[in-house]
Amino acid sequence: MPGASTGESLEGMSSGQMLVDDRFTAVAAKFFSIFRRPRAGGGALAVYLDGEPVLDIWAGWADTDRRWRADTMALSYSTSKGVAATVINRLADRGVLDYDTPVAEYWSEFAANGKADITLRDVLRHRAGLQRMRDLLDDPEDLLDHDKVAAALAEAAPDPMRHRASGYHGLNFGTLVAEIAQRATGRSFTDLVRTELAEPLGDNDFWFGVPENQRYRIARLSPRLSVGKVPFDRLVGFGSRLRALDSARSAIYDGWVDMSVGDKPYDAMMPGWNGTFTARALGKMYGALANDGMLANRRLLRPETTNLIAQMPPNSRYDYVLGGPPHFNLGYHRAIVGATLTRKAFGHFGIGGSGGIAIPGQRVGIGFVTNRLGYPAMTLGDTRLPFLAAMIQRAARAARVESAPTSLPRAAAS
Repeated sequence: MPGASTGESLEGMSSGQMLVDDRFTAVAAKFFSIFRRPRAGGGALAVYLDGEPVLDIWAGWADTDRRWRADTMALSYSTSKGVAATVINRLADRGVLDYDTPVAEYWSEFAANGKADITLRDVLRHRAGLQRMRDLLDDPEDLLDHDKVAAALAEAAPDPMRHRASGYHGLNFGTLVAEIAQRATGRSFTDLVRTELAEPLGDNDFWFGVPENQRYRIARLSPRLSVGKVPFDRLVGFGSRLRALDSARSAIYDGWVDMSVGDKPYDAMMPGWNGTFTARALGKMYGALANDGMLANRRLLRPETTNLIAQMPPNSRYDYVLGGPPHFNLGYHRAIVGATLTRKAFGHFGIGGSGGIAIPGQRVGIGFVTNRLGYPAMTLGDTRLPFLAAMIQRAARAARVESAPTSLPRAAAS
């Protein structure tokens, strides 16, 4: 591999050997500086260029008494949505699903309460109007039961705001896409993750619910999701009397924050937010999405499908849950690279800081996971991934210039 200073083949990337391509040493140095101190927790970063690995590195602490290792993984919150969407796009790529077919044609119960015309594309663009999680079921424990949540969503009436803008389905997105996939194929979503992602990419670390025999690899998340010292779900609840915050409040339920950092998420299958991944697995997936669907000699999607994903049109001036313009397309959103929300990159970030990015113009895929959630004052997110992505983009551009053939003056050439 050109410029590689340490590392192995694509098939052996999880053996414990870090890989740092010489052209990306500045990125590696910045990454290592983030996790110098134990209180910074730990994390991992994987970068693919032209479908080949150029960075596979990790640092810091997975727990107070445990260092981050090559196989450490972390629950990555909404990073999960991009992974779940890729399963759907694989099925669409092969003609099992069609973006413009009403969901009710795959899932008949879904037609209830005025939802007969909602299409798969609407779901993938967060325009189904089913973001409400609060009060969806009487028992909070049932909100971790996929079948019960899916049945409740099938019976629910959609928010009429869906006709005007997207409304981010923070917790329900994964339930919707998983149930559609299960109905269309007759197979469990976890089995589909295996055949549609793990096997094509040669990596098993895409988990929605982690088996007991794999949990020793999970990094412990900290601190709790909050703004200041107020838990995120409770803070949103304070604004329930403000119409502008009502939609945001409805998408989260009281107690979710405490539950999400315990053991319960690893028993459940909630693909909108409980995905547990290595950075390597995410990097491979986004590396393929950025490279016309190819990872080395493995094909994930046809170029026609990756081109559809990368178009990223603005689907509204705002999102009535988030209050901003994330511009969703086929399950992903525009990515922030540096300080810019750009149409030239897409992916999905997770609350707390983890995420994945594809930059098709540079054929760069990035996966980043961490157990240190955000900043001390506001743990919902931070700038680590966006600014690493900006450095990666600059390094990729420089690598292109460096490898470009040099043309000689006509006289010299003759």
